[in-house]
Amino acid sequence: MSRVLIVDDEASICWAFGEFLGDLGHEVAVASSAEEGLDAARGGPFDAVVLDVRLPGMDGLAAMGAFRERLGGAPIIIITAFGSLDTAVRAMEAGAFDYLVKPFDLDQAGAVVTRAMESGAAGAGPAKADSGAGPRLVGSSPPMQALFKQIALVAATDVPVLITGESGTGKELVARAIHQNSPRRARTFLPITPAALSPGLVEGELFGHMRGSFTGASQDRKGLLELAAGGTVLLDEIGDVPLGMQVKLLRAIEHREVTPVGDARPRPIDVRFLAATNRPLPKLMADGHFREDLFFRLSVFPIHIPPLRDRLEDLPELARHFLKEVDPRQGGDVALRDDTRAEMMRRPWTGNVRELRNAIERAAIVARGGPILPEHLPPPILSTAEDGPGGDGLDARIARWTDAALNEAAGTTEEDAEDPNAESLYDRFLAQVEPPMLRAVLRRESNNKAVAAQRIGIHRSTLRQKLRKYGLD
Repeated sequence: MSRVLIVDDEASICWAFGEFLGDLGHEVAVASSAEEGLDAARGGPFDAVVLDVRLPGMDGLAAMGAFRERLGGAPIIIITAFGSLDTAVRAMEAGAFDYLVKPFDLDQAGAVVTRAMESGAAGAGPAKADSGAGPRLVGSSPPMQALFKQIALVAATDVPVLITGESGTGKELVARAIHQNSPRRARTFLPITPAALSPGLVEGELFGHMRGSFTGASQDRKGLLELAAGGTVLLDEIGDVPLGMQVKLLRAIEHREVTPVGDARPRPIDVRFLAATNRPLPKLMADGHFREDLFFRLSVFPIHIPPLRDRLEDLPELARHFLKEVDPRQGGDVALRDDTRAEMMRRPWTGNVRELRNAIERAAIVARGGPILPEHLPPPILSTAEDGPGGDGLDARIARWTDAALNEAAGTTEEDAEDPNAESLYDRFLAQVEPPMLRAVLRRESNNKAVAAQRIGIHRSTLRQKLRKYGLD
């Protein structure tokens, strides 16, 4: 029988998690502080430790070293309700096996504990270098905490990362955070937009050229990929790169070498590749505009950045952050009026965080040092996809489906219409729209049913019933 130590000052978490793990056949011990947990560790070996970050007395991250000394290689799983990029990075650097954000799904957490004990080993161990200040990603919502965890996991590696997300979500900021928390942090971070370079010169710019290779090449010149030696290269807007250049980029990424224009000898390069795009690469591949081999090489570790509308709870914190940047005199006393906050929460923010930042900067100028009022905000930027009568927006599609369903119902007999087992129009409509919505939310929340239910606005048991109803469980 495996022994698990749960260290958390929330009695409800300890009880629920302990009961769940007990049902799985584990012996569970509970402690409400790091000091109490360390005392329990003296009494006998544990196969895994579930450790909260915020504890009375010594915090969980500071206690990891002491737990490691007493329990050897037993895996430590960090849990927290206050996830941030710094917390995630510190946990992974200290050797945490995994990182869970409250509220977590018990099925998911149980699977993590089982996987940890099957591994029989701790994490990779602490990194030698400090993570540095780095760029700041703002937010504490579940989608952002999941993003912080992904950055912390992949930063210490050297694998390519494909960063996707709508325009204005902060793809370059995520790339910089990966670089700043990686072993390459002391070297160059070089963002490149190949599609923006001159088509006739892009190969020479990226890979370099030899003297005399073309008119005007008066001397040998190293390309950007060679100049970034030891650092990180971000290939921005990768979805707009022409097919011919995609072949050459694939070779550079796959073999870590470049061949300058006019030279037949490839040169090794030591760079880490990140790529970013707001284009739908799967659709581009289906249309023949993006190479599948390049996609799979870049997406070793894909990261999707949620749009601002999917993390509106971060909006006040983001607004205060930008306001302090615009007017440093505000210091830490930045506060938003309730009516201003309500107006912000109502907006679609199609331009995401970039649109919010521009709106705050404009409002701060108009307010002239006073409180920001709703009328100081610029008009909202609406989506360009209008729902006209013949359009293809959501309203138009729902109207067409309803017309078709009503036409179909008009052809039924009176006896069929009175059948008590017949599905109503409303039930048929829900069966069309609920499954894709449920799948999308679960996918966005990494299959965490507790967070997905909170995001949808229903109880977790209701979510489970709907998943069973549609065969999605």
